[in-house]
Formats: sequence, C-alpha cells, structure tokens
Amino acid sequence: MPKGRQPGRPDEPDREPEQEPVQSDTKPDEPSGPFDAEPSDTGPSDAGPFDAEPFDAEPDEKPDDELTVTPGLLGHAELVGTTPASLEPSAEVPTEGAAADSDWAHFGYTPTAGIPIVSLRKGAPGSAPWPDRMRTLLRTPMSERPAFERTESEEKGNEPSAPKVARVLDLTLRIGELLLASGEAAEDVEAAMLGVSHALGLDRCEPQVTFTLIAITYQPSLMAPPVTSTRVVRRRGSDYTRLASVYRLVADITAEHVGVEEAYGRLAEIRRNRHPYPTWVLSLATGGLAGAATLLVGGKIDGQAWLVLLCAFAASVVGDRLAWLISTRGLPEFYQFVVAATPAAALGVGLTLIGSELRGSVVITGGLYALLPGRALVAAVADGLTGFYITAAARLLEVVYLVVGIVLGVTLVLYVGVSFGARLHPEQTLALGAAPLIQLPAAMLLTLFFAVLLQTSRQVLPVVTLLGGVGWTTYGVLREAGVSAVVATAAAAMLIGLFGQMASRYQYASSLPYVTAALGPLLPGSVIYIGLLSFTQNEPIPGLLSVIRAAALALALAVGVNLGGEMARLFLKVPQGEGPRAARGAAKRTRGF
Repeated sequence: MPKGRQPGRPDEPDREPEQEPVQSDTKPDEPSGPFDAEPSDTGPSDAGPFDAEPFDAEPDEKPDDELTVTPGLLGHAELVGTTPASLEPSAEVPTEGAAADSDWAHFGYTPTAGIPIVSLRKGAPGSAPWPDRMRTLLRTPMSERPAFERTESEEKGNEPSAPKVARVLDLTLRIGELLLASGEAAEDVEAAMLGVSHALGLDRCEPQVTFTLIAITYQPSLMAPPVTSTRVVRRRGSDYTRLASVYRLVADITAEHVGVEEAYGRLAEIRRNRHPYPTWVLSLATGGLAGAATLLVGGKIDGQAWLVLLCAFAASVVGDRLAWLISTRGLPEFYQFVVAATPAAALGVGLTLIGSELRGSVVITGGLYALLPGRALVAAVADGLTGFYITAAARLLEVVYLVVGIVLGVTLVLYVGVSFGARLHPEQTLALGAAPLIQLPAAMLLTLFFAVLLQTSRQVLPVVTLLGGVGWTTYGVLREAGVSAVVATAAAAMLIGLFGQMASRYQYASSLPYVTAALGPLLPGSVIYIGLLSFTQNEPIPGLLSVIRAAALALALAVGVNLGGEMARLFLKVPQGEGPRAARGAAKRTRGF
C-alpha cells in the first residue's frame, strides 16, 4: 500500500517515518522494472533484488505523488464520535475540508462534518390532534422514523419489562378492536394503536389492521426477538357514543395524562356502559327514517302523503323487528337484510293491487332508505384511498353482500306483484319540481333518525341534523342550476366532509358521528328501486343503467366526503377548541354483564 492515510485510520502527524520511500524515475505511463520493489512504509527494505515481484507481474499502482482519494471519503483526520456535539466541524480541519464538504453530494458520500441530527421537541406531545401526529409516523417507514424523546418527567430507566410489554400490547389491541368494530378507518385505527403504545413506553411498534384481524409487533432491540400480539374482531356494531369515548381515552393517553391501569379502568367502563338509546327507540327511529324518506322522494304534502308516511313507518318497524328476531336465532346478517326489506315491498305492492290511490313505489323507496349501508360504504372507500386495499376490498364486499340481500328481498316481492298484475309507477319516487319547504325539513328529519340509529350522542345530534340540511341544500341548488346528479352529490358530500371534519377537530373527536348520518338524504335509494323494478319488468338495459348510476352516485358520495375531510386536515392544522375533558358521569347502578 503506498504511503498515505489509510482508510478507517486517523493520521499521525507527529510520527516521522524512518526513511522516505525512494522516488522512481519511471514515467507514469511506463511499466516499472522487474527489480523495482515497492518501498516499505516502516523503514528501509532489506530485501534483495531477487525478492521483488515476478517478471510477469504488471503492477498497476502509480507513484505516491499521483495517488488521489475521492474528496470527503476518508472524513476527519481526527476521530469523530457519534454524539451531536462531536458531529460539529472541528477547527483543526485543514482548508481542503471545505472543498470536500462541497463535493460530497456530487460523489454521493456523507459529508466530513456528518448529517445534522433532527430530534423531536422535548415536552408535551403537541397541540395537534393525535390522528395527525401519528398518521405522519405511520406513513414513514420504520427505519426512517425519528427517535422519540419523552417528557422530562418520565423515568429514564431500562427497557420495559416483559409483563408491562404484554399489558400495554393487550390494552392497545383492545382499543383498536373497539375502533375497528365501530367502523373507523383502518389508518385511524393504526394511528390510535401507535399513539397508545408509544405513550405507554413502547417506541418501536408496528401496528397492522385488516378487516377482521388486528396485530401489533414490538421490537425491544436489534438483538432481541420481536413480540407480536393479535386479536380477532368478531362483533361489529354502530355505537358512535362509545366511539367518542374511546377517542377521548386515546387523546388522554397520547397526551400522557393516563397510565396503563387507569386506561384499563376507563376502557372497562366504556365497554360496560349501555347504549344511549333503548331498543324501542331504535325501532321507532327506523320507522321515522322511512317516513321522512317518503316525503323526501315524493316532494309533496297532500292527503295521500300522510297515509304513505304511516304505511312506510309501519312496514319499516315490522321489518326491523323481524330482522331482530332472526338475528337471535343466529342467522347471518345477509338474511336479516332480506327479511327486513320484505315488509315495505310487500305493502307497496299490496297497495297497488287493491287499486288504492296511494303511491306504492314511494313506500318501497322509503323502506330502502332505512336499510342502505352508507356507513360501511364510506369506510370502504376511505380505506381504499389511504392505501389499505385489503381492508377496503373486504369492506366493499360486505357492502355488496348487504345490498344484494336488500335487492333479493325487494325483487322477490316485486316479481310476485308484477306476476299478479301490479302496475307500479317508478316516476312517483322522483319529485318533478323542487319543493324546498317540504324536502329540506324531510332531509333534516331523515338525518336525525339516522343519527339515532347509529347511537350518536345527544349533544352531537343538533350539529349532525344541521349538516344534513346543508348537504341537501347544496345538492338541490346544484341540481336546479343544471349540474348532473353525480357532480352535485360529490360536491354536497365534500361540503359535509369538510364541515364534519372541522367540527370533530374542534371537539377532539372522530368525524364519523358528524358525517355518516348527514349523508343519509344523498343515498341513491330511488335509483336502486327503479333499477330493480326494471329488472322485474323484463327491461334489463334500463335496469342495468340504473344500477350503474346508483354505483356512481355511491362512489361520488364516499369520495366527496373523504376529500372534504382531507381538505380540513390540510388547512386546519391545529383545532381551536379546548382539549378533551375527563367528564365524570352520574352514579349508576351495577350492571351485571
């Protein structure tokens, strides 16, 4: 090796060599003679002329005065540590180091002064909501995530013990299970799991959420094996009051206000609490939703309108009770929707067969509004837009199965009715003229009953009802201006998503209770009914076109509400409301479940 600084070793300027190497008179482009041995680095060579390289060797090394090293490759002449202070440029660096620092990017190497360390600010986690903070980390690969710096009040001890690790992972999975079962998007569930695990002392965690399985992996160190825990989500329900409580719990944990044991206690209390509305209220809300839908699609109030409303109300209540009855027998949800869709269709066909002047098609359409799975559709599209394609495909398949169940129940009754000579008029479900004084209150009532069915908190009901009216007003204005139904639906849904996300960020809560029910008046119930009736009347082309139009409206609905939420996150970085408060509820009697 020629004399010079060795890669990976510092120079020793104070040490003088015993003898300078002999300079060769050979020109750089001429090969050296066979007896010209390479000079030694440590002293004069004792080797004889016959100890040199063989005659056939062709040395490819050049003299010392023409050897060069890529600038910035060898780094400092002195030892460089790994602390932030040691990464600062040294005053003893020769002037050539400045040129090396300017050339390092050109050659693709690390500069001699190192790369500045970017660390998180010590202190409180920040004023931004935890979904925004944790979503940023989720979208960053594990190897590129910045190192966490905890508050100064936390103990700087060793790694968490094995019992604590198992306890924290179990708590994280239980919180993720409640969020996923309530219809929360997969990315928000992963953000909650990541925030909880970090706040409770487990930094190197990687959550993973699918449609029915949630898992989290903790890596104690580079040498220790990872610890993985999983949990299967078997039961799903719509309780947005419980969802809001879980969000408040996650906000308190990520703000480092709640420990493991206290979090377990609050989570157990959330699971024990009853639903805010009893079963009979939910049944009445189902009938009220169907009745409001008849006013929305009929667009008129006359003597028949109130009778049609009562018929739709009674049919929906009967269908809800029948679905509950077969659910207690263990039948799948698909058959529950088939049974729930039958009474409204049967009553509408019966009114037509007996020759009454009542609008049977409006009764059937009102029953459809009470069954359409808008919540699952919004969640499916949100997962697909955020990159969770497996979960999105599973949720979309769930929507397809539920819609097929509704279609099957209605189509069977319509086929029987058409076979007996029933002449249904689908144009009755399309209001020929704008009737804002009728349709706007009907849309707001429909939103209110839909929110009650989703077990939304009573404090949120006025805001949700107002959002439903805003969405329907936007849709009606755009339709009167000549805008297509798909574009008008997307614009109204985007406005609902924007205002719903702003309201949820102001309250430090989930956006689902604000936006899901407000989308109810925009669901394509009339278009689905027209498509089904066309199929039963042996008109496949119009029926197929109606089904495609219904799918386009549903997709515009889901994409619009998601886009509105993303716009709120983009322009509203920090909410202006007060943080979540740990409200203490009134004393309750012990409930044994």
